Amino acid sequence: MSSLKNMENIKKEYTEKLKKKRIMVCSGTGCTSSKSNVLLDNLKNELKVQGIKDVTAEKTGCFGFCARGPIVVIDPDEIFYEQVKVEDAKEIVEAVKKNEIVERLLAKEQDKIVKKWHELNFYNKQQRIALRNCGKINPEKIEEYIAMDGYMALKKALNMTQDEIIKEVTDSGIRGRGGAGFLTGKKWMFTKASKSDKKYVCCNADEGDPGAFMDRSILEGDPHSVIEAMIIAGYAIGADEGYIYVRAEYPIAVERLNIAISQAKKMGFLGKNILGKNFSFNLELRLGAGAFVCGEETALMNSIEGKRGEPRPRPPFPAVKGLFNKPTLLNNVETYANIPQIILKGASWFNKIGTKGSKGTKVFALGGNITNVGLVEVPMGTTLKEIVYDIGGGIPNKRRFKAAQMGGPSGGCVPEKYIDTPIDYDSLTEIGAMMGSGGLIVMDDSKCMVDIAKFFLEFTVDESCGKCPPCRIGTKRMLEILTRITEGKGKDGDIEKLEKLAKDIKNASLCGLGQTAPNPVLSTLKYFRDEYVAHIYEKRCPAGVCKSLTQVRIDPDKCKKCGICAKNCPVGAIDGEVGKVTFKINQEKCIKCGVCITKCPFKAISK
Repeated sequence: MSSLKNMENIKKEYTEKLKKKRIMVCSGTGCTSSKSNVLLDNLKNELKVQGIKDVTAEKTGCFGFCARGPIVVIDPDEIFYEQVKVEDAKEIVEAVKKNEIVERLLAKEQDKIVKKWHELNFYNKQQRIALRNCGKINPEKIEEYIAMDGYMALKKALNMTQDEIIKEVTDSGIRGRGGAGFLTGKKWMFTKASKSDKKYVCCNADEGDPGAFMDRSILEGDPHSVIEAMIIAGYAIGADEGYIYVRAEYPIAVERLNIAISQAKKMGFLGKNILGKNFSFNLELRLGAGAFVCGEETALMNSIEGKRGEPRPRPPFPAVKGLFNKPTLLNNVETYANIPQIILKGASWFNKIGTKGSKGTKVFALGGNITNVGLVEVPMGTTLKEIVYDIGGGIPNKRRFKAAQMGGPSGGCVPEKYIDTPIDYDSLTEIGAMMGSGGLIVMDDSKCMVDIAKFFLEFTVDESCGKCPPCRIGTKRMLEILTRITEGKGKDGDIEKLEKLAKDIKNASLCGLGQTAPNPVLSTLKYFRDEYVAHIYEKRCPAGVCKSLTQVRIDPDKCKKCGICAKNCPVGAIDGEVGKVTFKINQEKCIKCGVCITKCPFKAISK
């Protein structure tokens, strides 16, 4: 039987199967760490024990609402269960058997019980394109991907010319989702135009930003979308071989990619004469060892070749001279995940989503001081305020929004005054931030922005490959100054030194890692300069975070002489006499742990 006929039969069969009742269990890394894999086994066992043959329990990808995991959804009714425990399996299966709902497991939102997945406020302003199949299909069954129009874009593309495919991608306006936002269609066009006997297609799945898990979730929940896109890309530029460079720290993603590649080969989507056409393409995985610099495209290619992961000078760019010195197309996971939908639905469909200069949607890993930690996908142009408050549920503990770090260590802080900024490439660049790969860390008013800048610079210094002096030496000098400032040893002129070093590093570093490393420092200096001034000249940390600049004090007017603080102090730094003498803190002994602040019932202690 031909691959095309087989596809048609599978699509017909599994489209019907997906309409039947199924218990879908999130099996992404987050929920798996909370034993969702054990829960899935228990559900399968309960179905057998109770003799239910017309219902299945299936693993699926990330639903995005990570704060509520482990998540179970009963399809096709979309009944949404949150924070499900292993021992809940029996009750869930019994309810399915009786066509009932386990009320206590339903999602709760703003004192309201919500029954269905897409009725939650968390999803109201989202539009899932890259994440379209996550939570909908079993990522280890290619048949379910095909039932959701999987590999139909490949079928369509193979009946188009190379130039027609590239024009479709170009007209869609999609920009690279992994960093600076270069136009994807142009990159494809440049690679196709390069003359060579051999070309490569690469996928950057080396997601290294702190708090980022967008690419991981796509690979865990919908690996075939990336594989299909890479095959289309190979056909469009004239390549017959591709590599997915994925972090070894993503074992579930690696396992599912291996399964998906094997299935695609068996179905005839990889290999020789794909879908009966005179086109061959093969795909392999390469595991990265966790070096942040390997997220830079030329360092990634060096690593695939078995060399030290460090960047090459550009030009020549990879489109001319990339992997094994051959023309190479490289996009990241999220960029590829959009391609099948663009080919299938057309450039004009995609072009209508987003803003004039930023088309489509963007996936963000939402973390930090936010109620709804998770994975969100929103149309470009959605404001930061909408993401933080409408989707993210706001700041916990009634604290105030202070800033959001966007773009990871290469990005910048967006302060409260810009919370209504539309999230698109150009708007973020204007205020000194960047889209990056999509990390979005929310910070409340308890955070010290000098300490935040130091944290990100520590990461960059540690991850620098050391090849070029501006990055290797310059970031180290900047970190030394920041460390001194947070230790109360800041000096007049330190701010000016930081600014000069930052400018020199940005202008002289070899690759994007070094060129963007000063961004967190520059953005915090721009918007929170008063905190640097307080640290250096007043020897004070306004947020009370930097221990060397913080004193914990007891207000004598509020102290009730109860002695609770002294009993709980782990280092015996509090002196006084119960009922007689107001308690005081020995500043030399105090380690600023804050235990006394939390234990005092009269709120008499503060930093």
